[in-house]
Amino acid sequence: MIKNYNQLSSLEIDTLREIGSIGTGNAATALSQMMNQPVRITLPEVRIMEYNEAIEWIGGPEEVTAGVLVKMSGDIGGIMLSVQKLELVNVVLNAMLGESIDGYENLTELERSAMIEIGNIMISTFINALSGLADVNIKLTVPAFAVDMQGAILTVPMAEYGGMSDYLMAIGGNFVCDGKEVPCHLILSPDLRSLDFLLRKLGVSDD
Repeated sequence: MIKNYNQLSSLEIDTLREIGSIGTGNAATALSQMMNQPVRITLPEVRIMEYNEAIEWIGGPEEVTAGVLVKMSGDIGGIMLSVQKLELVNVVLNAMLGESIDGYENLTELERSAMIEIGNIMISTFINALSGLADVNIKLTVPAFAVDMQGAILTVPMAEYGGMSDYLMAIGGNFVCDGKEVPCHLILSPDLRSLDFLLRKLGVSDD
């Protein structure tokens, strides 16, 4: 039984990276359909890192951002967070609504709904790829939306699973749309029992 992410073998990490690559590719396809224009993603980076490292990786604890969070249950338990950087939000809002925002302070209901939908697409397409590859059943809660400093947004997974593991899976890449590159970040925090089960289902762990 894996007790921490730093016990993962290179094969297991490569398998998680492959899931990250397929999942973000599917998310780009879904965003393309949502925006009715081509969207591709650069080769995503998938890293296993500590919470504090992850916060720095997505821009630092004090940067204000929007996050869409879902809880996973079924065969895999844990949480997943889509970090909604302003550049990505504005590319999508401009394509869908013909408008953009300067900050998160005065979001209209329509803009807020669009941002939740972006996060929901990112997460659900990633989870669908994971479910298909590993033949597991994963249920997702209705997405929760928050605007806060990134350090505060990430305290939810820290409080939820910090006692079990100091590590999480961070997936990042750039969406390329209308000549612009905009960052995409997903944070996946499965509980360790689920991670163990997932790796066995993928055929890379015999323990």
